[in-house]
Amino acid sequence: MTSTGPEATTTHEGPLRVERDGHVETWTIDLPETRNPISGPDVVAAFVEHTARVDRDGDVRAVILTGAGSAFSAGGNVHEMAERRGMFSGAPYEQRNGYRHGIQQIPLALRRCEVPFIAAVNGPAVGAGCDLAMMCDLRIASTKAFFAESFVQLGIIPGDGGAWFLTRAIGPARAAEMALTGDRVDAATALEWGMVSRVVEPEELLDAARDLAARVAKNPPHATRMAKKLIQESQQRDLEGVLELSAAMQAISHHTQAHTDAVQAFVERTRR
Repeated sequence: MTSTGPEATTTHEGPLRVERDGHVETWTIDLPETRNPISGPDVVAAFVEHTARVDRDGDVRAVILTGAGSAFSAGGNVHEMAERRGMFSGAPYEQRNGYRHGIQQIPLALRRCEVPFIAAVNGPAVGAGCDLAMMCDLRIASTKAFFAESFVQLGIIPGDGGAWFLTRAIGPARAAEMALTGDRVDAATALEWGMVSRVVEPEELLDAARDLAARVAKNPPHATRMAKKLIQESQQRDLEGVLELSAAMQAISHHTQAHTDAVQAFVERTRR
């Protein structure tokens, strides 16, 4: 992304519209006529490209992800499934590679990226769209949003890592209920289950997401990035492993100028 500084606002057009405001980017899946599917190669490539870019850019401190139009994301393109086109074409071995080199690159890219992601779920998040929201670190939903792990209703399973992300977001029992029934979960239930941290009116959604992003972005980026990584690792490691990683990350943090300045400012405030 070309930018004249951290306060510049720039835009990338395409299936993933990217806008920059200060230290925060907003990514909008911009395929409203098909309800923002994410299975196409252009969408996958955009996610892979931009996650790698912001991971390298220390000025980007948070990313808001939302959908254009009335839907957050319908997930896979069902019309392409029916016609056996795109990643759904070919023999079973070819389809396997279609998933591996296609949509599965999105969860891998988001997982590798240390920048915090905030899902602003503006409407239906269905199938892989539901999983995409779960791949984000923080989630806010509009009252018009709903979530559905609906793969079984099409006779398939979550092929994009949804079983992994959804289970970690809401626990195995509720994840099983969603995955085995394919039923919708409305915004109020999503809040009760911990799928989202807030539910707001549609017209308040982006402002709420921007406010949350600003609260993240005001902190030193090395700290928020390492905190995100530590939370991720804590889902897989035992306590001893997390403590070892915490000690290493904390030692790095203690030697940053941001930490020194923050501690000095705190000491000066307490002396007044």
